[in-house]
Amino acid sequence: MAEKNKEQPIILVTNDDSIAAPGIKALVEAVKDLGRVVVVAPDKPQSGMGHAITIGHPLRLQKSFIFEGIEAYTCTGTPVDCVKLAVDKILHRKPDICLSGINHGANHSINVIYSGTMSAAMEAAIESIPSAGFSILDYSMEADFTAAKIYVKKIAEAMLAGKMDKHLLLNVNFPPVPEELLKGVKFCRQAYAKYEESFLERTDPHNKTYYWLTGEFQNFDKGEDTDVWALANNYVSIVPVQFDLTDYKLKKELETTWKL
Repeated sequence: MAEKNKEQPIILVTNDDSIAAPGIKALVEAVKDLGRVVVVAPDKPQSGMGHAITIGHPLRLQKSFIFEGIEAYTCTGTPVDCVKLAVDKILHRKPDICLSGINHGANHSINVIYSGTMSAAMEAAIESIPSAGFSILDYSMEADFTAAKIYVKKIAEAMLAGKMDKHLLLNVNFPPVPEELLKGVKFCRQAYAKYEESFLERTDPHNKTYYWLTGEFQNFDKGEDTDVWALANNYVSIVPVQFDLTDYKLKKELETTWKL
């Protein structure tokens, strides 16, 4: 039995909604038969943390028994901290793949920049671990993950089956519809869309001013090859992402036009 477990691929699972979120439970259920699943997730919600890391105070790991038969730990840090600690202090090696999510809420378009879900996956990719972040366009804790689990398993199987680029990074989003309404998968580009934000100004009981971030999502991209279009039309969107932010076209232009 020990030899069999040794040969199994190791699947690191994390998220940003905390280890208690229904989304990570759905993710674990989707892939638990594909290898040795190890969960390292935040002990509290960390949405919108982006690629933050903890440097000002100590981190703590606590063994969790929240998933039956699955090795799991909570971490007091950010999603990125979870990946770093998992590799260095729990696995003592790089897992075969890293899966993050399933996030409650969209991570399409510009959301990929802010997302703790995607930053955890990105950290893994930076460390040469093929990875994917999963999100569903439903913020409810009662979200139905039935259809999402089917595609999570298919994507994880594909990642494990072939020789993947060690920096593979996928941003996968699911529309909030039942399986029978899903039209399939679209490989997309990231839409140019963002939130038009504002801050509501209020006064607390001590007569001190505070602000509450709000905003409305605006899609400025009418292309039918984007993640926003795919999701609006009941497709699962998959956007291959890279962490090299260099604008190579502009770099070449500046080299020839700017005389500094």
